[in-house]
Amino acid sequence: MSLFQLFFVFMYIGFFAVGGGLVAASFMQNVLVNQYGLISAEKFYSMLAISESTPGPIGINIATYIGTELYGIPGGIIATIGEVLPSIVTIILIAKFFSKFQEKPLVKSVFKTLRPVTSGLVLCVLVQVFTLAILNLGSQNSESRFLQIFNLPALVIFAVSLIVLFKTKVHPVVVVAFGAVFGVVFF
Repeated sequence: MSLFQLFFVFMYIGFFAVGGGLVAASFMQNVLVNQYGLISAEKFYSMLAISESTPGPIGINIATYIGTELYGIPGGIIATIGEVLPSIVTIILIAKFFSKFQEKPLVKSVFKTLRPVTSGLVLCVLVQVFTLAILNLGSQNSESRFLQIFNLPALVIFAVSLIVLFKTKVHPVVVVAFGAVFGVVFF
C-alpha cells in the first residue's frame, strides 16, 4: 500500500466512522484488519487499548500509529491528516448550516435514531474486546476444562477494576493507569 492509498484509507475511515471513539472502533477494525489487512486483530485491539489510555481521540491515535508503523513519521502524518480531514470539513459545513435546520423534524429524528445505534456499536466493541482480552477461545479443544476458557489473570484484573470503580471513589484514570502499568510489568 502506497502513502497515497494509506491517506485515502484513513480518509474513508474518517468520513464514515461517525460517532468517534469506541463507536468507530468496530468500523475501523473491519476496514483495517478485514478489508485491507494492514494489521492483525490482536494488534488492532492492543492499539485500541493503548489509544484509550493515551491523550487524544482514539481514531487519530490509531491512524498515527499505523501510519508510523508502515511508513515512519511521514506515514503517521499522512494517515492522521486523512483521518481528520473529513471531520474538519464536516464540522465547518455543519457549523455554517446547522442553526437553520436543527428544529426540522427530519434532523431531530436522525439524532434520535443515532442514540441507540451508537449504544449498539459501543456494545459490539465491548464484546469484541472482552472476547479477545478475557477469553481463550482459539486454543481450546472439546475436552478442555471450563476454567481454561478464561484468561484468569486478565479476568482477575477486570473483576478487581470493576469492584474498585463501583465500590470506591477512585477516579477511572487511576484504574486505567494501574491497569496499564500492571499490563506492562506482568504481560
